[in-house]
Amino acid sequence: MLMPLLAVLAGFALLMWSADKFVDGAAATAKHLGVSTLLIGIVVVGFGTSAPEMVVSAFAALDGKPALALGNAYGSNIINITLILGLSAIFATLAVHSSIVRKELPILLGVTLLAGWQLWDGEISRADAIVLLVVLFAIMGWMVYSAKHSKQDSLGDEMSDEMADNSLTLKAAIIWLVIGLLLLMASSKMLVWGAVSIAQGLGVSELIIGLTIVAFGTSLPELAASIAAARKNEADLAIGNVVGSNLFNTLAVVGIAGVIAPMQVGSEVLSRDWAVMFAITVGLFIMAYGLRKPGHLTRWEGILLLSAYLAYTGWLIYTVVV
Repeated sequence: MLMPLLAVLAGFALLMWSADKFVDGAAATAKHLGVSTLLIGIVVVGFGTSAPEMVVSAFAALDGKPALALGNAYGSNIINITLILGLSAIFATLAVHSSIVRKELPILLGVTLLAGWQLWDGEISRADAIVLLVVLFAIMGWMVYSAKHSKQDSLGDEMSDEMADNSLTLKAAIIWLVIGLLLLMASSKMLVWGAVSIAQGLGVSELIIGLTIVAFGTSLPELAASIAAARKNEADLAIGNVVGSNLFNTLAVVGIAGVIAPMQVGSEVLSRDWAVMFAITVGLFIMAYGLRKPGHLTRWEGILLLSAYLAYTGWLIYTVVV
């Protein structure tokens, strides 16, 4: 049990560092090659914040552990809204950018409903996974088109300036891109092996491990970035980071894993995990429109979100113990 635990801890640490370097290298390389800052913002925001989840879930699917892949994606979404936004709102009241409320949050709600519809028959087939990826690229294309033809900032446009490190030369950017990608793959493989070994040793399902330990670990970059953004009064980055990450988790992470290995899904995923994910997404939408303070997530709403995370995690622990 010691070696798997060390593999998980080392995998988490290396995963966070390599994902950061991979994003820096990708953004800087794109900038040197003349890619627009708008496209960098949209693509790197999504792939950057969800790179750990995507690679971990892909390796889990390749290793024949689709439940771990699905648990990682849905668990990360739940953690992003409840734990990450909850803690961020406790640190500082989060102002919700109008474009996020009008554009990105309704899209996230629609994507979450699509995920529930696909789970209804107890399976995510390869065709279902392809649909998710097609929807992903359609949304990305719409975001680029919308931002180019509107004076309002989009999710990608408002975050693009935060993405690329202008101090990197093209050669350095490519080197960090390659090193980051290789280490991202290696750390993900290490993390999946350790998590599966722990699950087998404790007699816990791979789905539960994915929803808890793996999801928490792959969400650490978002947690650090969102709290830092909130403390710097860049609340729109904190919320935009979570919305963008959840979109990519639902579409890209599950889509890639499903293309690799179609999944048989237990009924508890729909009735428990998806239901919680949908409920908190609706809750975030209502809070963003304003329950106590229009257009803001207040400290009390942050406490409510954090309480939801503790309640859900307690529910999962109860199912394991009982």
